[in-house]
Amino acid sequence: MGTTPLAAARLADAVDPAVPPSIETVRDAARVLAPLAARTPMETSRFLESITGAPVHLKCENLQRTGSYKIRGASYRLSRLSDEERALGVVAASAGNHAQGVAFAARELGIRATIFMPNGVALPKLAATRDYGATVELVGTVVDESIAAAKAFGEVTGAVWIPPFDHPDVIAGQATVGLEILEDVPDVDTIVVPVGGGGLIAGIASAVEQLAPQVRIIGVQVENAAAFPPSLQAGEVRTVPTSATIADGIAVGTPGTLTFGIVRDLVDEVVTVTDDETASALLVLLERAKLVVEPAGAVGVAALLSGRIRDLGRAVFVLSGGNIDPLMMERVISRGLVASDRYMTLRIGLPDRPGQLVAVSTVIAQANANVVEVLHTRHGAGTQISEVQIDISVETRGKAHQAALLARLEAAGFHPRVMAN
Repeated sequence: MGTTPLAAARLADAVDPAVPPSIETVRDAARVLAPLAARTPMETSRFLESITGAPVHLKCENLQRTGSYKIRGASYRLSRLSDEERALGVVAASAGNHAQGVAFAARELGIRATIFMPNGVALPKLAATRDYGATVELVGTVVDESIAAAKAFGEVTGAVWIPPFDHPDVIAGQATVGLEILEDVPDVDTIVVPVGGGGLIAGIASAVEQLAPQVRIIGVQVENAAAFPPSLQAGEVRTVPTSATIADGIAVGTPGTLTFGIVRDLVDEVVTVTDDETASALLVLLERAKLVVEPAGAVGVAALLSGRIRDLGRAVFVLSGGNIDPLMMERVISRGLVASDRYMTLRIGLPDRPGQLVAVSTVIAQANANVVEVLHTRHGAGTQISEVQIDISVETRGKAHQAALLARLEAAGFHPRVMAN
């Protein structure tokens, strides 16, 4: 019994999971992507250099078309489809960057795309995916449910499933980031890469290993979804439970089979960072580098600021994406201000008589802190009938300034309690 061209193409996907794309394949991907994906800028950061003591470069995939590196892998995968596969269309599932990358690539290559997204997906990401011409189906409340529905759709219609990271063509497309890094910073010592399912770091490591094997590759995951460290320790793919994280773009509980093999063989280290550290890094990039970066794209800088990685030499940090909902940006900035000791909420019990709020405000003003919000209530837990309770939020200039403010309030006879934000 003969094998159809479509079946043969899908059988060809079953490659040795430890074999990275060849440099010839990566260069072919760069050629194909030239009219589709932007060659993103390489910026420098004097502020980050002051921390490392060596040059720091920022690979700005946050400025990529569709706002993320994902367009690279999606475009190269779609470009490799046969005429028969193109006629059947493609299907993908994502809550954000992969959806937009596939939708854009499909539009540019004249391929019908259906994207499954979970209900409640951020409206800007939903609107962008539709604007790129894809048909969007809202299914489930989490991406796993959308993935199941997308694969079922593909089985019924024949639409080709486009995975977000675990495919040779996707990895080869992402590897073009590594190619550009080596061309722009040929004397780089260390490349720091955000990690979710592993497609980006597997691609970068594949290109760099073949052209500059002396370069150190470090991956960074957010601790609420860090599957690579336990998988690498066990020597096999492990699934970990994930919990809510601001870095939703890399919240993947299971590494890809193909990406795991490449990361295991070619990546030097994978570290983790917290949400608070990530929020602080996003704030630093916004204030110091004037770059809007989504939380997933800021984890590499978070690893530097938190001291998780050291002795980098000349380093390149990949800012993998910039798609952040404005409402999320507001929340993350607030979280970053708290994590950076620049925002603090105090709860203070006061006698219920005129002038007390003025007295507190005067002490805060004398300490050169700025009041941004006040909640005044007579009904707080533990409040006596002759007392009121205020929650007062203030902007500060760091930990020492906060300590000085607290000391001034205590000296004035108030007893503030710092509230968790």
